[in-house]
Amino acid sequence: MEIRTFQRGDEASQVSIYNEAAGELPKFKAATLDEVRRRALSPDHDATARFLAVVDGRPVGYAGFQGNGRVNYPWCRKGYEAAAQPLFDRVLQTMKARQLKSAFAAYRADWPEPLAFFQANDFRQTREMVNYVLDIVEMPTPMARPNSSIGPATPEDLPAILEMGAKVLRVSEREALGAYLFDNPYFPADSAFVLRSRAGGPALAVALLVANPAYAHPRQVDAAMPCFRLGAFGTEGMTAKRINGLFSFLTADARDAHPLALDLLGYAAYRLQDTEVETFAAQVPSDAGHLMRFYKQYFQRQGSFPVLERAL
Repeated sequence: MEIRTFQRGDEASQVSIYNEAAGELPKFKAATLDEVRRRALSPDHDATARFLAVVDGRPVGYAGFQGNGRVNYPWCRKGYEAAAQPLFDRVLQTMKARQLKSAFAAYRADWPEPLAFFQANDFRQTREMVNYVLDIVEMPTPMARPNSSIGPATPEDLPAILEMGAKVLRVSEREALGAYLFDNPYFPADSAFVLRSRAGGPALAVALLVANPAYAHPRQVDAAMPCFRLGAFGTEGMTAKRINGLFSFLTADARDAHPLALDLLGYAAYRLQDTEVETFAAQVPSDAGHLMRFYKQYFQRQGSFPVLERAL
């Protein structure tokens, strides 16, 4: 068996392998050549981070990783499942050579084969990503009017936001967070807003609102699919699903967390009054307990998926 990096034209083999290997799993959705080719044309695509197992000139399996440390399950044709471990070993070796510190995977909770494989390779579940929805007419707080305590986030707010999100955010450097919030091609810079005390001072809480009618309606997506949602804190740097009406917030784990979040939610609803958005969407990591408690109390749970991680 030969293991090599991807080459031009391997997209058709990837589609064929995946559809054969995963076709009997729950909620399976067949891959198409067009979508795989489209991903291969994206600026962050790295062919040297993807590997193909070849037997007698025939591709029988593939695996790869992303620069943020996300790995995919080594899918193999039926009868060639033995190629999975050597493929994955090559992935981990390459990640270590590139000095990545950790790897993580996210798959559906009802896909036992990938989850068992990762667990056998020392991956442990660290969190669930839990998806929620809330119809605006069912909001627990009146729509807020603009006031001096809520306003656009600015680069000067980044240290406070990093402190609030120390256990949630996937970035830890000011420059990376600033680029994500203020120079994101998928939502405008004023999508992020902060709440301060009426006396001014540093931000007490921050929220991000993604509203674009071209994005998916939250009630029309499979909430158990392992899709990180664009704009949800804790998904920075991820390949993300774009959801219309996404609301996410951060604040310290303190007694006033819920009141602050409700003020931000009311302000978000006010900003949506001239749009056709009728439903908020949300996604929150399960290990952020004070954030989870807010969504659990006020939103409707849709579904979730596990995230498994290991050090390299």
